[in-house]
Amino acid sequence: MNLDWTDEELAFRDEVRAFLDAHLTDEIREAGRLMTSVYGEHERSLAWQKILHAKGWAAPAWPTEYGGAGWSVAQRYIYARERVAAGAPPVSPMGIQMCGPAIIGHGTAEQKAYFLPRMLSGEHFWCQGYSEPGAGSDLAALQMRADDDGDDLVVSGQKIWNTHADVANWGFFLVRTARLARPQLGITFLLIDMTSPGVSVRPIISPSGEHIQNEIFLDAVRVPQANVVGAINDGWTVAKYLLEFERGGTAYAPELQARLDAIEAAAREVPGDEGGTLANDSSFAQRLARARIRVAAFETYEFRAMSAEGSPGMSASVMKIMGTELQQHMTELGLIVAGRYGIAYQPQAACPGGAVSFPHNASEYAGPRFAAIAPLRYLNERAGTIYAGSNEIQRNILAKGLGL
Repeated sequence: MNLDWTDEELAFRDEVRAFLDAHLTDEIREAGRLMTSVYGEHERSLAWQKILHAKGWAAPAWPTEYGGAGWSVAQRYIYARERVAAGAPPVSPMGIQMCGPAIIGHGTAEQKAYFLPRMLSGEHFWCQGYSEPGAGSDLAALQMRADDDGDDLVVSGQKIWNTHADVANWGFFLVRTARLARPQLGITFLLIDMTSPGVSVRPIISPSGEHIQNEIFLDAVRVPQANVVGAINDGWTVAKYLLEFERGGTAYAPELQARLDAIEAAAREVPGDEGGTLANDSSFAQRLARARIRVAAFETYEFRAMSAEGSPGMSASVMKIMGTELQQHMTELGLIVAGRYGIAYQPQAACPGGAVSFPHNASEYAGPRFAAIAPLRYLNERAGTIYAGSNEIQRNILAKGLGL
């Protein structure tokens, strides 16, 4: 496999850089550079999505027939690398990166024609309705009920840990439409208008004071059966397909490389134990070098996995395990650089994915901004090995696929 960029790919890189320079406002750039999790601040991320949509770049991996950019793997890598380096926030993954591929792969022609353009433009902003209080990693245990009532399904139940459900106007849900021999059977994948009568959202305020997660309650909500994606009682097939894109549908390596660069740059500003800066201390330099080697090896795997046609398959589990564990390792290196400033909790220094409920002055924080944000990223990344199916589950999937 040739990893050198072609002249055409280098020209594309220059086009991406010029576009980012021309269209990234200071406010949008700040939202990207000061993120503490995988979700950007809602209003500014949505504003950026609309700019990308006008350019035709909102969905890099979608086929052009559905409004996507139709880029090659190399182009998607180049764009991801340049986006992170420029400080642009990502678009919300719930719609374009997760529900969109599910509709493209399993939806009807009518669903594609209605939902995909609105997803790209940001008119529809999506949340996910999977986990329940008794069904998280064991997702097949879900109990939210959907009863057949002619042209509609009547849905009742509760979902939890729903990112940005407070600002979403559409959600994709897994609901139980039958009780069959296996719990994975009898589940249906359903698109629900969050403004429907009977839908209510309750905030979950984290110990940090951030409001990103929510609970969703559905009380006899009527949903047209036309909003079923795939077949009734076969939603598990659609959900597994979607999860492949959630776990491994995008590249981790470009962000990891940019984070390593930022860590090394910050380490050059911190005094070391050997007379120079921390970046030149032999022990930290070795850690940084090992991390770069791991990311480089992972990048090669991602190239190969994403070059394959169709869904990521089992490679999604490999990418999810390696990507999230490397993300956590980045935050550990960041805490070393932060030093004593990493002890304090200072959300005012960052741009989190939701409102912070306690009073604070955004211009006042102790230490360098990188150091103030480092513990926030460390804490947020602890969830990475749990969401989208814990890494233990991913290892089980790989073992089963390998016949172990």
